[in-house]
Amino acid sequence: MSGSKQTGGALLRVLLMVIVLVIAASVAYGWYDFARFSRTPLTLDTTNQSIDIGRGSSFKDIVDELRRRGFTRASPLYWRLLAEQMRVAGKLHAGEYALTGGMTPRDLLINMASGKVMQRYFTIVEGWNFRELRQALTRADRLRQDGAVLDDKALMEKIGNPGEEPEGRFLPETYAYVKGDSDLDILKRAHAAMIKALDKAWSERDKDLPLASAYEALILASIVEKETGRAEERPKIAGVFVRRLQLHMFLQTDPTVIYGMGDSYAGTIHKSDLTTDTPYNTYTRPGLPPTPIAMPGKKALDAAVHPAKGSELYFVARGNGTHVFSSTLDEHNRNVACFQLKRCS
Repeated sequence: MSGSKQTGGALLRVLLMVIVLVIAASVAYGWYDFARFSRTPLTLDTTNQSIDIGRGSSFKDIVDELRRRGFTRASPLYWRLLAEQMRVAGKLHAGEYALTGGMTPRDLLINMASGKVMQRYFTIVEGWNFRELRQALTRADRLRQDGAVLDDKALMEKIGNPGEEPEGRFLPETYAYVKGDSDLDILKRAHAAMIKALDKAWSERDKDLPLASAYEALILASIVEKETGRAEERPKIAGVFVRRLQLHMFLQTDPTVIYGMGDSYAGTIHKSDLTTDTPYNTYTRPGLPPTPIAMPGKKALDAAVHPAKGSELYFVARGNGTHVFSSTLDEHNRNVACFQLKRCS
């Protein structure tokens, strides 16, 4: 009898040991599988995708969305354990988050806990006019279009600058934005950036410029911006226009004529266009036009207030993006014949 009891006790101990080993193996495997989950990249169909977490979304809602879109197949329990381990459960922020190649669940939770939402970028290109800027804003990805229905006057009022002409007032730069931002947010920031850049340029301007205000410097900079895309030429072109203003000569710059033609410009300027008077025709009207004709960048602003010294009063395009400068009308006419009419002697 006692032998049977001993045998039964031994079997029970073996069974308990087996149960303990099975539990230990299960725990070990579970921990290994959980660790593997936390460092395994999310499943992405393309290199860059995103997930949008709405306000009021629960942790379960977030994981369900990740699973629904196929970014993860892991158990929601693993996600909950990872969030608890990282102490971020209940601290995840709403917003749109980038899902990039190699991103792990841990990486995503870090971004959500810190509110590192996905950023997009909008670039205002040097030389754009305001109409081109507004058209580009309508094409910006995930940018709320609050200003698209407003005319220029109402739009300027909306961004806090009533009665101001919009042309030239927005600094060409790249602006970051997140989902939920609006076109008006971009315009407010670009307007503030231009005020800062223009104030700095004007405060550091050369002496004896034939410019009465910072706004006139902005107008001149916009003309310089449209005349050349070469940074090294901007001060020289600004110098030509400054000397013409000082001598009370007509500026005779084609970009202002084109701007004044508006929608009637079809890619070519005719002689009749140069004699048709508009407020922007610098062949028929002396001095600067009434407003800028484009958005000048910082380099053009700098050129307008620090024009190159010299005697040149004329320039003509070579046809390769650069210009040839001259000090006399005879020399200029020879350059026109050579580079425009291809009659080089």
